[in-house]
Amino acid sequence: RFSNTECPAISGLRHAHDVHLVNLTLVSELIVKKEVTTVPEIPQSLNLQMLNTRIRNQIDDKKRTLQAMSANVSPEGQRLFIAIAKTIKEVRWNSSDIVVWENKVIISPPYKVENIKGNSGSGEYSYIRKVVERHIKDQLNNSSSTAVQNNTNTQ
Repeated sequence: RFSNTECPAISGLRHAHDVHLVNLTLVSELIVKKEVTTVPEIPQSLNLQMLNTRIRNQIDDKKRTLQAMSANVSPEGQRLFIAIAKTIKEVRWNSSDIVVWENKVIISPPYKVENIKGNSGSGEYSYIRKVVERHIKDQLNNSSSTAVQNNTNTQ
């Protein structure tokens, strides 16, 4: 058993405290010099709506990840599926193809811009094309920054 006491910091900082731990098995006598008279602050109430939203978002994210991993496809395909599913709920697998908006746009392996099928004049096609382009650009940036880090670490 231990007891802890808080006292003003030796450094003099107003919002800092020093904490002293005392092993109570070694204490033979205890004298209380002064009782604490300040009432502790009441903690702020929790925003349950915000917490529920955060939980729901985390659950949705885990579902997307599981859905992406359920298909027997390359890691690149799984990452692209997750990237699309973050903004579009109507995305699913059809064998190894990523199907968006009920067959309006289909992305086939190897999941590059030239593998996008659909009505090239439609807004859906243009949007998915931009998502795929941005995803590929982000992947290239991530891999190049990782390569730079690895080169720096090995030198």
